[in-house]
Amino acid sequence: MGCSCCGHDAHDHDEDEKKPCSCCEAEEEDEDDDDEDPAVLKKKILISAILLVAAAIVTRVWEFPLLVQFIFFLPSYLVAGGSVLKEAGENIAEGHPFDEDFLMTVATVGALLIGFIPGGEPMFAEAVFVMLFFQVGELFEGIAEGNSRRSISQLMDIRPDTANVERDGEVKVVDPDDVEVGETIVIRPGEKVPMDGVILEGSSSLNTVAITGESAPRDVIPGDAIISGCVNVSGVLRVKVTKAFGESTAAKILDLVEHAGQSKSRSENFITRFAKVYTPIVVYAAIAVAFLPPLFSGDFGANFATWLLRALTFLVVSCPCALVLSVPLTFFGGIGGASKQGILIKGSTFMDALATADTIVFDKTGTLTKGTFVVSAVHPDKVDEKELLHLAAHVEQFSTHPIAAALRSAFPCVGDGCEIKDTTEIAGQGIVATVAGKRVAVGNTRLMDAEGAKWHVCEHDMGTCIHVAIDHRYAGHIVISDEVKPDAAEAIRDMKAEGVHKTVMLTGDREEVAHDVATELGLDEYRSGLLPQDKVAEVEKLLSAKPEGTSLAFVGDGINDAPVLARADVGIAMGALGSDAAIEAADVVLMDDKPSKVALAIRIARRTIKIARENIVFAIAVKIAILILALFGLAPMWLAVFGDVGVMVLCVLNATRALK
Repeated sequence: MGCSCCGHDAHDHDEDEKKPCSCCEAEEEDEDDDDEDPAVLKKKILISAILLVAAAIVTRVWEFPLLVQFIFFLPSYLVAGGSVLKEAGENIAEGHPFDEDFLMTVATVGALLIGFIPGGEPMFAEAVFVMLFFQVGELFEGIAEGNSRRSISQLMDIRPDTANVERDGEVKVVDPDDVEVGETIVIRPGEKVPMDGVILEGSSSLNTVAITGESAPRDVIPGDAIISGCVNVSGVLRVKVTKAFGESTAAKILDLVEHAGQSKSRSENFITRFAKVYTPIVVYAAIAVAFLPPLFSGDFGANFATWLLRALTFLVVSCPCALVLSVPLTFFGGIGGASKQGILIKGSTFMDALATADTIVFDKTGTLTKGTFVVSAVHPDKVDEKELLHLAAHVEQFSTHPIAAALRSAFPCVGDGCEIKDTTEIAGQGIVATVAGKRVAVGNTRLMDAEGAKWHVCEHDMGTCIHVAIDHRYAGHIVISDEVKPDAAEAIRDMKAEGVHKTVMLTGDREEVAHDVATELGLDEYRSGLLPQDKVAEVEKLLSAKPEGTSLAFVGDGINDAPVLARADVGIAMGALGSDAAIEAADVVLMDDKPSKVALAIRIARRTIKIARENIVFAIAVKIAILILALFGLAPMWLAVFGDVGVMVLCVLNATRALK
C-alpha cells in the first residue's frame, strides 16, 4: 500500500479547497486495488515463512555456493515482497519514488546482494525477514484500520435498505430512492425510519440513539415530524414523506461523516510537510553513508560492505508510514467516536479548533434556555391565582404571540362557557376584552397606565411580567419566563473543568433577564439587548481579545445565528435534529439540544489531539534514536525493522483508542 504522502510540492495540495492532488486522487480511487485482502496477505506471509524456514535449514545443513543459497531464499522473498516490488516500480515510473515500498525494496534488495560484494557477508535470511515483517506490519495496520471503519460503519448504520410505500391500495417494499415526496410510507415496529416525514396515523416511541447518542426513547403522535435513521420501537406508523431519500437527515449525516476527512488538521498537515522533507533527506543521507566514509578511508573495497549495510539500515528505518498512517487514523477515529455521541464534527481542522477552545460564546434562547415560554409565577392582587389566570387566558385566546400560548397552556379555557367579546389588541401595550361582562386588560405597564390601574413591580421572579387589570382596577401580574435547560449549569461547570477560561452569553433579551440567567448558570460575562448584527460585532471584539493560540467557539441554534456561526473559529449548532440549516451552517453539529454535549465535544477533541501527538513524538523519537545507532553500526537490521514496522503497528493500535 502506497504512502499517503505523494512527495509533491505544496501547490499540488490546495488547502483552500481541501482537495488532494491528482496523484492522490488516483491513489484513493485505486485504494481497493492496492490494498491486499487480509486473508490473501495472511496466506502469503505463511507461505513465505515456510519457504524461509526451509531455505534456512537447507543452507545450514549443507554447504552451497553463494549463488545457490541466493536461489534458495529468492522464492520466499518474492512471495513476501512481490506486491511491494510491483508497487515500487509503478511509483518510480510515475515519478513519485519516496514511499515505503521504494525504501523497503532498496533496503531488502541491497541486503540480498550485499554478500556478493567483496568484504560483505551473506544476509539472505535477514533480507527475507525484513520483507516478511514489513508485510506482517501491513497486515496489522489493515486489520486495525478495517476495525475502525467497521466500528464507525456500525454506529452510523442508520440508512435503511428498503421502504414500505402505499401504492394502488397496497403496501409495496421498494428502494427508498424510488419513494417520492408526498407519498405515504408504513413503518412497522423494529424498522428504521427510511425518510423524513410527518406522522399521519399511529403513535409510537422512537429510538434515536444512532442520531443523538441518547438512549431514552422519544414518544411521537400524529402531526409530529420524524427523521430518518431512528428506529420505530412500538406502534405502526403511517408517515407522509417530506424529503427525498438523498436529502433526508440520515443521508446528510452520513455524507458529513464520510467527507469529514477532507479537512485536514494541523497535525496531519505537519506530518505531510515532515514526510516530504524527511524521507528524501534520509535517502540521500543513506547514499552518503554508503559511499563517503569508504572513499575517505583510503580503502574503498574493504570498507564499502560495512557502510552499505549501515546505509541499508538507514533506509529501513527512514519510512514515515507510522506517522502518515496513524495520525489521520487517529482523527478518523475521533470523528467517529464523536458521531457515536451525537456530535458531528465536519473535519479534523475543527477538531483542532475545539481542542484549543478557550472562549465559549452562547446564544441564550434555545441554547441555554428551552426557547419556550411558560408561566413561572402568579401574583394576584384582588382575585385568586386561578381567577387571574382564567381571565388572562381568555383575553389571549386568539393571539398568536408566544406569551399568549404560555397563558393558554397554563390555564386551558376551551369550553368553559365564558363569553368573550370586544377584543382589541393595542400595539406595543397588550389586549383588552370583555370576559363574562368584565373589562379585562392584559399587557405591559403602559396598558395599565392607560387603564388607570395602579400597578407595581415584581421584585421576586425573573422573566416577562404580564399585568392584569379588571374594570380599570389592578388585579395582579403573571410572570412568563423562558426555562433554563436542566443541564445548562452543569455544562458550564464541565467546560470550566476542561480548562475553558471565558464563557459569554449574547442575547437580545432585557438586561435584568440576561443578568438573572448569567448569574444562575455561572457565566463569566453577558451582553443583552443585541440585534443579530450586534452579536457579530461582539464576537469580533471577543476574537480580538482572546489569548494567542486559543480559539473561540460560538454555540447557537444554527438557524438564526448563521452569521455568528460562520465568524467564530468554530461554530457549534445545537438541537439540529432535522434542521438542514443547522447542518449546513455549523462546523460542529449537536444532534440534540443538550448544552452538556459542548463540553463532551471539547473533551473528545482534546483526547484525539493528545493521541495524535503521542504517536508523533514516539515515532520520531524512536526513528531518530535508531538512525543514530545505525550510523555507528550499533543497530542490527532487526532493530531497524522494529523502528519502521513495529513502531507503525504500535502507533496504529494507539490511534484506534480515539474511537472509544
